[in-house]
Amino acid sequence: MRTHHTIALLTAATALALTACDPGTGGSGNKPAAPGGAAPSAASSSAPPPSAKKTATLPDLVGKGLQAAQDEAQAAGFHVLTSHDALGRDRLQALDRNWKVCSQTPPGGASADTGTTVDFGAVKLEETCPAVDAPAPGPAGATMPDFVGQGMKAVRAALPGNASITVKDAVQSRMVLQESNWKVCSQDPKAGTALNGRPVAFTVAKTEKTCP
Repeated sequence: MRTHHTIALLTAATALALTACDPGTGGSGNKPAAPGGAAPSAASSSAPPPSAKKTATLPDLVGKGLQAAQDEAQAAGFHVLTSHDALGRDRLQALDRNWKVCSQTPPGGASADTGTTVDFGAVKLEETCPAVDAPAPGPAGATMPDFVGQGMKAVRAALPGNASITVKDAVQSRMVLQESNWKVCSQDPKAGTALNGRPVAFTVAKTEKTCP
């Protein structure tokens, strides 16, 4: 009996020893590496495509009050809005309700990117729209341009910033306070004369008046 017990104990001890030495058994062993020794890589996430531009139909807003036109353009999805004096006098549209739309760019009725700048050419309510927007005078070069008939505010903006300028009322000798309401009647020097930093003098009249 003792012999059988001894053999059985030896057999059990041998089996336990073999199990402990086997690297393929047991819960604490490491998993085999991926072929080539590289660790499995995580799936790469693709970036979402850029959002497409939005388009909408821009209404035809010519003839409407400037404030109403701006509100309607914004309601249609267009929020980049600007305006200019359609008479070329460089007046500021300070109170939009006092102005009306004569032209718009881009024109109404077409589909456009909602990020497009919408520019309104406008005049005051009591004024008549020109057939075509009158451009403000461009920057003066080396010679004096012909400014007769142009708005005095726009003329001043066209001259060099360091120019010496005098302005006098040609009709009643009034003080010229708001130059956007005045037009040039005469100028010195004459058009085509070299500027060369020389002083510039203008006589002006109210826009609705006739020059003497």
